[in-house]
Amino acid sequence: MQTGMGKKEKVTSLSVQPSGDPGIVMRWDDVEKFLAAFQAKGRDPDTAKAYRRALARFYNMLPLGKRVYQGTLAEWQNELLSDGYSNSSVNSLITACNQFLLFIGKREYQLVGQLSNDVLQPELTRNEYKRLLSAAKMLDDERGYCMVKIFACTGINVQELPQISVENVTRGRFSSVYKKSKHTVRIPPSLQQELLIYARDNDIRSGPLFLTRNGKPMNRTYVAHITSALSQVAQVPKEKCTPRCLRKLYLTTRANIESNIEFLVEQAMDRQLELEQEQLSVKWMAK
Repeated sequence: MQTGMGKKEKVTSLSVQPSGDPGIVMRWDDVEKFLAAFQAKGRDPDTAKAYRRALARFYNMLPLGKRVYQGTLAEWQNELLSDGYSNSSVNSLITACNQFLLFIGKREYQLVGQLSNDVLQPELTRNEYKRLLSAAKMLDDERGYCMVKIFACTGINVQELPQISVENVTRGRFSSVYKKSKHTVRIPPSLQQELLIYARDNDIRSGPLFLTRNGKPMNRTYVAHITSALSQVAQVPKEKCTPRCLRKLYLTTRANIESNIEFLVEQAMDRQLELEQEQLSVKWMAK
């Protein structure tokens, strides 16, 4: 199904199904009708584009059958927050879905209420990120250094940390399932090299690079303790030195790059059309 998205979204399973709720099937044809009606009212074209992206993302997150139940939007909201999206970003995505549900006459499936924007997730800047890395080097904390780079350069969640293994690092990418969502994690070459050096320095020849002393996976609190230990030397607020904030930095950086790429593609298309001889030969002003 064509959803108007330029890139493939990760697929998850939003499966809340209250007892006795038959749900509704979300059809992309209805989305197109909604967007057409929205634009016909003379609404802001940028808002229409944002609604299209939000609805395409929601549509692609639905499991096979594309059925929406009472509670599906609430579950998606929780997933977005868990993945590090800000309250304002989540509100925008949910608003688009609510407007669509209103259009098709299914208000009972809306998610009522907005998240507060007063308490936002702390934003880690790239300069602060660099200071964390410098602090780790100053403290000779190779593990902390690698941990900071892993979350900021791959965008993984703490639960996926055990998959940072000698084998996966050597390959440079691996498939991961997080909250029923399968996606590919790419390890940039620079980070790949540093992680292999870490494995060599610590005589880790196979398996996960980062485990507790008892050989168990590290939980969020354990990992946060490692990264926040760098805060004082780095002169970065402790609440910013968390896996979640590092992952948010990755998401923000990636979103900015993708936005720039989209703009460059549009420019390239415009230039291509202007340069094509057949376009020039039949141009209206050439009469």
